[in-house]
Amino acid sequence: MSEALNPQKQEQARRYARLQRRLMFLDLGLGAIYLLAWLLSGASLALSHSLQRLTANAWLQVALYGIIFGGVYLLINLPLSYYSEFILPHRFDQSNQTLGGWVSDQLKGLALSGVLGLLMLELIYLVLRIAPATWWLWAGIILLFFTVLLANLAPVLIMPLFNKFIPLGEEHAELADRLMRLAELAHTRVSGVYKFDLSRRTRAANAALTGLGSTRRIVLGDTLLNEFTPDEIETVLAHELGHHVHGDIAWGIVIGSLVNLVGLYLASLGLAWGAARLGTLPSDLTAMPLLGLVLGGFGLVTLPLQSGYSRWRERLADQYALESTHKPAALASAMARLANQNLADADPEPWVEFLLYSHPALSKRIAMAEHYALNHPQI
Repeated sequence: MSEALNPQKQEQARRYARLQRRLMFLDLGLGAIYLLAWLLSGASLALSHSLQRLTANAWLQVALYGIIFGGVYLLINLPLSYYSEFILPHRFDQSNQTLGGWVSDQLKGLALSGVLGLLMLELIYLVLRIAPATWWLWAGIILLFFTVLLANLAPVLIMPLFNKFIPLGEEHAELADRLMRLAELAHTRVSGVYKFDLSRRTRAANAALTGLGSTRRIVLGDTLLNEFTPDEIETVLAHELGHHVHGDIAWGIVIGSLVNLVGLYLASLGLAWGAARLGTLPSDLTAMPLLGLVLGGFGLVTLPLQSGYSRWRERLADQYALESTHKPAALASAMARLANQNLADADPEPWVEFLLYSHPALSKRIAMAEHYALNHPQI
């Protein structure tokens, strides 16, 4: 049965979105204040000097600074994270997660991000020490390598840490065959169709085409399988395949790497300026909070450009879904069902969409599908 936007759900979604935005801005402000406090209070200088007295090993100094600097912020930010990620979703009936499950996810996420973050920090400070004039270029190359590596390994090494992935069973054999044929039509080789236990955490539905090369696979949340019709699932997956047909993965990596390179170059200028005023070298750990401020500021300034680019590619993927499946009613119904089930604001304020939305507003995506149906009455 076709789904339509639910007015009561949309009223809830608007309230939910406003609260999420306020929490996001509060988180950004807290992060900026934290970085400034470390610089202006002299805490960064004091910690850097203490570590230099403790050990002459530059690698150990970076690791200890990162652990202390990150650990203090983690503790300060913990109440906000708990409220925004656990309390608020439960209040709006969007979460099924237990407190124990949330804590477990936080610990696993902390371990993963901690290892990867420290590794990146060590490599950045390595190139800062050995190539102070061109460290930003080498850091950009290292980031590109990590991006490709993680995109390849995420489906088989990282995602299973948080969810259980199993091939679709006999009860979904027809749907799996349909999705595999859709992948063949898109000339995209996938290793199989899997479902994962998204319902352990949330009521929201989701699907994706993950991985690169031999690790590429179709993954469907059990919330999607349970609540969406086969035609709706097909159009959602066709949208994901559209990204591969248009080369969005490769283009995203290339453009993201170029943006990172510009950000790192500006960070090198800011780091050199700040280090001179602090009476130290850019490779000195004292200036690490300044590096975070410059990179964070660059990310905020370029956010509308990145969001706009993403919305353009998402529109093209929607167009591909319509042209490859010829099921505009199913796509429109799927978008409405996503809005209702995920409690997503289908018609946000223009400034919100401009700044923050990586996808076109769901109301626009529904209108696009309806427009396609009007211009293709034979479907």
